[in-house]
Amino acid sequence: MLSLPTVPSDRIGNPALASRLRKALRGEVLFDPFTRGRYSTDASIYQIEPIGVALPMGTEDVEAAVAIARDQGFPVIPRGGGSSQNGQTLGEAVVMDTSRHMNRVLEVDAVAGTAVVQPGIVLDELNRQLKATGWYFPVDVSTSANATIGGMTGNNSAGTRSIKYGIMVHNVLEVEAVLADGTRIAFGEVPADLGSSPPRLAEIARSMRALYANNAEEIALRIPKLLRKVGGYNLETLGEPRQNLAKLMVGSEGTLGFFTRIKLKLHRVPKHKVGAICHFARFHDAMEVTRFIVELGPSAVELVDRTMLDLARQLPVFRATLDRHVKGAPEALLLVEFAGDEQAPLIESLGRLEETLADHGHPGSVVRTIDPQSQADMTAVRKAGLNIMMSMKGDGKPVSFIEDCAVPLHDLAEFTDRLTRLFHKHGTEGTWYAHASVGCLHVRPILNMKDESGARKMRAIAEEAFAIVKEYKGSHSGEHGDGISRSEFHERMFGERLVRAFETVKGAFDPGSLFNPGKIVRAPKMDDRSLFRYKPGYSPLPIRTALDWTGAGGLLAATEMCNNNGNCRKFDAVMCPSYQATGDEKDVTRGRANSLRLALSGQLGRDALVSERMKETMDLCVGCKACRRECPTGVDMARMKIEFLHHWNARHGVPAAERLTAYLPRYARLASRLAPLINLRNSVRALAVLGEKLTGLSARRKLPAWRRDFYRPAPAKKAGKEVLLFVDCFSRYFEPENARAARAVLEAGGYTVLEDTSSRPLCCGRTFLSAGLVDQAREEMSRLLAAVEGRDAPIVGIEPSCLLTLRDELGVVMKDDRTKPVTDRSVLFEEFLAGEARRGELRLPLRKNGKQQAYLHGHCHQKALGTMPDVVAALQLVPGLSVKTIESSCCGMAGAFGYEKDHYDVSMRMAERSLLPAVRGAPADALIVADGTSCRHQIEDGAGRRALHVARVLQSVLEAR
Repeated sequence: MLSLPTVPSDRIGNPALASRLRKALRGEVLFDPFTRGRYSTDASIYQIEPIGVALPMGTEDVEAAVAIARDQGFPVIPRGGGSSQNGQTLGEAVVMDTSRHMNRVLEVDAVAGTAVVQPGIVLDELNRQLKATGWYFPVDVSTSANATIGGMTGNNSAGTRSIKYGIMVHNVLEVEAVLADGTRIAFGEVPADLGSSPPRLAEIARSMRALYANNAEEIALRIPKLLRKVGGYNLETLGEPRQNLAKLMVGSEGTLGFFTRIKLKLHRVPKHKVGAICHFARFHDAMEVTRFIVELGPSAVELVDRTMLDLARQLPVFRATLDRHVKGAPEALLLVEFAGDEQAPLIESLGRLEETLADHGHPGSVVRTIDPQSQADMTAVRKAGLNIMMSMKGDGKPVSFIEDCAVPLHDLAEFTDRLTRLFHKHGTEGTWYAHASVGCLHVRPILNMKDESGARKMRAIAEEAFAIVKEYKGSHSGEHGDGISRSEFHERMFGERLVRAFETVKGAFDPGSLFNPGKIVRAPKMDDRSLFRYKPGYSPLPIRTALDWTGAGGLLAATEMCNNNGNCRKFDAVMCPSYQATGDEKDVTRGRANSLRLALSGQLGRDALVSERMKETMDLCVGCKACRRECPTGVDMARMKIEFLHHWNARHGVPAAERLTAYLPRYARLASRLAPLINLRNSVRALAVLGEKLTGLSARRKLPAWRRDFYRPAPAKKAGKEVLLFVDCFSRYFEPENARAARAVLEAGGYTVLEDTSSRPLCCGRTFLSAGLVDQAREEMSRLLAAVEGRDAPIVGIEPSCLLTLRDELGVVMKDDRTKPVTDRSVLFEEFLAGEARRGELRLPLRKNGKQQAYLHGHCHQKALGTMPDVVAALQLVPGLSVKTIESSCCGMAGAFGYEKDHYDVSMRMAERSLLPAVRGAPADALIVADGTSCRHQIEDGAGRRALHVARVLQSVLEAR
């Protein structure tokens, strides 16, 4: 038996090894504890600290690293998006992340329908680049926004539409890989005569042919006759008439070689799709009827259970979709899709579906989704299944280890019943969703893996569940691979002889077990708690928090909500703008949450929370709050950054430059009187340079101009309904025309506008929170609460970041019963108007103006708190004005962030991803609208266009009285 390389503990983070790798590789080599911590987890229950991390620039870097590994005897693990659910990419090895640099499309043959890609390209990005060709790669895993093709190939991934397109093994034509001996081989179809083949390839091919000849009967007996079977190596493919060794590499989980190029089979994009949402009052009924639906020829049949629906309704990003499309409170849904080049036959298929369900006792159970947006919205809910399930609060979570067992369709209903009884036997429940069409459901029993009893239950459930699967001649590993969770069960499922065959395959490719040891063959015990994320003794360090984290179960529990699925690594959403700009795992929500969790539990040292490394980790978080809305498990990194900065300040103090911004509300009135003098900085280059040295604010930026004609509250004009206009310091001292416009519009609508008239205007505390000065923010919030207590008028705000502080942070800063009434009646200017209009109570005299189109950029906090529909609705009050919402992430300013010299470049990269190109491409006569003050400055600086607040737009079309 081959032995694993021994890895002495002093190899972890070894500086000499790191130095040797840095000399040999062009890509980054990262051996520091924070990076090792970030790469010690994936989306599984496991956590294993690697030796170090390398980010190869290309094949040459891979070859160089493998040569050093072979020389020094350490293992190598290839990694893509890091979203594996069974620990495939974890180990005491040098982890090589291909997603950072090896992420290009190398060739596309639009005639043959093939593409050659590097392993680190993300599936959605590949399909984005293929879109113009009419081809796409259809193995559509739910993590398509962050899953890499290399990881999908190594995992033998499947996805929603496998019933139509098959899984990865059916769609990978060739795999180029670097082997442990340094040979680089393109594995593909192998000729019958190996005489002209490269010697190492011929050696492997002969070995595999002999292996198959010796085990053909056992392979036929033991390998399940199912589409969804990814356990072990794909031995059955060795007996195909045209032997293709790429199929053996597929599903090998990085244990045979390091993939460097992958050739894919593409498919034509179907011209039409139609969907149906099938409702069931009983879960069993959904399972029973699935096989009859499959006979209708759908491209997908996906299950969503009641638990997932209930959890999804708690998430703002999904609530509206479910309210629109789901009738009542079903115990289960089946999402059915038909696809093809003609729509009429697809509509007919929907009719047959309705007849089929009616015939089986479910008349009127189908909601059709014909329009693409409805289909996309429901698909988004289904694709977020894992993350939605993991949003469950508390230590008990749905755990992956039997989550993709597959059985024949005619056994599916009985199988699910038996598993449910098994869960009840062990005192728990299961969650269910995913691929009903192929008998592969993602089922996760709810267990507390922080407790030893969780591991015991996991072992017992796994052993009994796999025994049931075996009875049905099913597959214990149907999609998500083997990793640590399932590799030890191969002998039980396949028999000793095939496990020895698996070891022969490993030995033929990697005799020294250099690549990803302990996966597929010679695996550790799946319930070894020393491998768990929550190891024995795991507990929080004693920390007195500044914010109230009781709603999350504590600060550490809030970080633990990150399940490492990597949804934050996508590039087509608001989350996460810093990662979109840098591509660095350090700068993504997942990376920060991991670092915070490790620090708060003492795994990075007692002072890690206030270390320079943590400061670097949190530095580029712009506080956009996108993760608050878009992360399905609700990780709120913006709030965590406030907490971190509070502790950082307590240890290191607050730099003068940050004090300058934080305390702005307290000196603004005085500064406004010196406006002409202070504003010279924007027109005299030498002053800007000097200012950069003194304050850290970039000389390449113009700063907001102070106004001597700052906004002063006017006496209330008694009219109708009272509103309290909350004028923030930015609208008051830098852009008073916005405050004047908001007041004018409200008064024109017949409202009595009340305002704060205190000598020092009320403040929300936003600038203090951005600097982590929670105590000072609390002082401001206390003043505000005292001033508005006893009133019931709506509090109407102009600047999104300020008003929405009252909705989001007020309660966790103050911990005061007085906060809820204030939070409940705090609304943005646009929300107030849109709400009044919906109730039929708005009487705003507006006329049509010359502008026919408005390009709208939403402030990050407007998006995060779901207020953008009301912003659009407020603009649409203007007769004849069409509104185009710019699909963009953060503008890059984030308050003072983009003004700082150290952040200027990354700020501009954020803006250039989508916002600035969209503004430059807007017609010259179109309105550019942005409610955020810093957003407007970024647009003017970067695109030379003046953006307006919605209040100014509405004021400009008020009818004269």
